[in-house]
Amino acid sequence: MRPLRFGIVGTGTIAHRFARAICHVPQAQLAAVASRSAETGEAFAREFEIPLWFDSYESMAQSDAIDAAYIAVPHSGHVGCTCMMLRSGKHVLCEKPMAVTAAEGERMFRLARENGVLLMEAMWARLVPGTLKMLELVRQGALGDLLGVEGKFCYTMDEDEMDHHVFRPEHGGGALLDVGVYGLHFARWYLGENVQSMSAEASIFGGVDKHTCVLLRYASGAIADLSSAILLRKPNEGYVYGSRGYAYLPRFYAPQRIVLHLSDGTQQTIETPYAGNGFEEQIAHFCACVAEGLPASPVVTPESTMYVLRQMDAIRRQFGVRYPQDALSEG
Repeated sequence: MRPLRFGIVGTGTIAHRFARAICHVPQAQLAAVASRSAETGEAFAREFEIPLWFDSYESMAQSDAIDAAYIAVPHSGHVGCTCMMLRSGKHVLCEKPMAVTAAEGERMFRLARENGVLLMEAMWARLVPGTLKMLELVRQGALGDLLGVEGKFCYTMDEDEMDHHVFRPEHGGGALLDVGVYGLHFARWYLGENVQSMSAEASIFGGVDKHTCVLLRYASGAIADLSSAILLRKPNEGYVYGSRGYAYLPRFYAPQRIVLHLSDGTQQTIETPYAGNGFEEQIAHFCACVAEGLPASPVVTPESTMYVLRQMDAIRRQFGVRYPQDALSEG
């Protein structure tokens, strides 16, 4: 069986990471790249020895040279580029968050079903060895009954980056959508979906949330404590707490090390390195789903993506951040 031929939509930082990873996945081939800038697209193609480059997303969507597209443009471009590729019969792996609003996400998954192609959110962290191992430990009862999780994903931009799309409401900017999405998925992986109450506070900057804290209380009594920021640095770490001890997770959403601290006083460190830069596993999983003719990923499911998109809509309503996409969705 020939490799799945990918075209990358966009040439930013995340596109570079994908291009570096895909060359280590035998089931996949990087066949094309598309950019609105001919100069940028050609330079990207030359850097990664990609045979084809397009100066418009539309022309790549219409090409028979690719089977699947990886969407690596800013959040606001996800729905348009994804729908364009789906209508052309291309499978799509779309960067997180897959959409700016839940209404956009519903439209995208509906179009994938109508066209008989696979659409998956690029929640790569769910597929790395560290997450798989941590979930296995929880299933085995290593921590006993789960009592809570904690996760912080906070960074600060440089002054010369203030025109970045993360600061622009029209692009779905802000900490919650940019990095808070990881925390919400993390909480769902370990504590499920039976949330009884949700509270959120945020500091607003230029119409987007620059620092957001979210508390989720579950029917089990467990609590998730999550924070995200784009103008504030905190340790990028997390914890999973249980009745028999806790796990410390550096880079909580995609750990390469798990440190167990158990109630009997024992401590265990488990190394869980990536195969490469962390994207290889999701590319291989996506290729396997396509090869098997699956309508959706059984791991990064449409239901999990939609659940978190609805959570983010509700959280933004609590602290009053609105995007132009909200009005379109409500209309």
